Amino acid sequence: MTNINAKRSLPDILKRARRLRGRQVKWRRHLHRYPELSFMEHKTTAYLTEVVRKLALIVRPIKLQTGLLAELRGERPGPTVAIRADMDGLPVHEQTSLPFRSRNDGRMHACGHDMHMAVALGTAAILSRMKENLPGVVRFIFQPGEEMPPGGARPMIENGALDNVKIIFGLHVDPTVETGSIGLRDGGTMGSVTDFDLTIHGRSGHAARPHEAVDAIAVAGEVVQAIQQLVSREIDPIMPVVVSFGRIEGGSARNVIADQVKLTGTARALSVKAGRELTRRIKRVGGAVCRARSARMEMTVVGAYPPLVNHPAANRILRRCYEGLFPKGKITLTPPVLGGEDFACYLERVHGAMFRLGIRNGKIGADKPWHSPEFIADEEALVVGTSLLVASVMDYLDVVAK
Repeated sequence: MTNINAKRSLPDILKRARRLRGRQVKWRRHLHRYPELSFMEHKTTAYLTEVVRKLALIVRPIKLQTGLLAELRGERPGPTVAIRADMDGLPVHEQTSLPFRSRNDGRMHACGHDMHMAVALGTAAILSRMKENLPGVVRFIFQPGEEMPPGGARPMIENGALDNVKIIFGLHVDPTVETGSIGLRDGGTMGSVTDFDLTIHGRSGHAARPHEAVDAIAVAGEVVQAIQQLVSREIDPIMPVVVSFGRIEGGSARNVIADQVKLTGTARALSVKAGRELTRRIKRVGGAVCRARSARMEMTVVGAYPPLVNHPAANRILRRCYEGLFPKGKITLTPPVLGGEDFACYLERVHGAMFRLGIRNGKIGADKPWHSPEFIADEEALVVGTSLLVASVMDYLDVVAK
């Protein structure tokens, strides 16, 4: 195969992706019908394993209950490129009218991970037919547990996902980007995530005699307010950060002062420094409020993701290949967001980038936000994502091999 930058190579890749679309749709719809929650993706893993073996990929053993590492080894020596797709669904009851809607009640691929897996499988299928011209190794990382911190990226890395890898590519479908387009951004793109629990310990008593107790509910309310104020008054306002509490648990009866309250929260930031400072101050401020009220606070960090930082060199490959494949296509500038993604864990160790794959199509209702029970993805995007990944892999390997 000629260098990917030669114009005649890109039309061939696009043609292969279009021919493959029907198979990809079948893969994607099967995965959509049977979503599984984080770290419970047993049937998903079995299905993916069956497909990649049929594509003549080598399955690498890992010491995890779910997840898959599969390799395509070219017939010429060269470096290793990785492609990552996440596997888990969400605890969402699907409310679409799709004929292939979820058959697992209360579970749904409402974030597009079924599309990610189908794109990765399609990329493997095309590259496997180009193996004789492949100067290196392509490793496909099908990762469990992206939706549940501490996430599945680090366990996959511990099981060899990044061994000898020089560059990694990932994707995420985006319902704000039109089908046919992609989104790119250099540097910080998604926020760090620190999920934490705060347990407020007070002293129980009768509701009519509060002076004899330490009301953990009242103290918890002060803690929430104080932490929100630290975001607005103690953190540099030009540094994007946010702290949100999603759950509060405490108390046993209306006439009993609660002795314990649990606050479940998440802290987000766009830089490592801001994320660490935010966590430190949550502990300091919350503890100070509790001490002032004769209460005590424990803080437990449940899981953490670093900020997702795309490497410009990897983005240049994606941009060059997209513009070659789709000369009339549009590349949007992905805005920075405080949503988290444990693809960031891979980017801490090797160069790489995650691009946004546009799936928005109002005519078919593919315009609902991530995690919505009405979330729909435009399957026409499969061709775009697959051809772009194939071209990007070949571009990198051809350049390095020379």
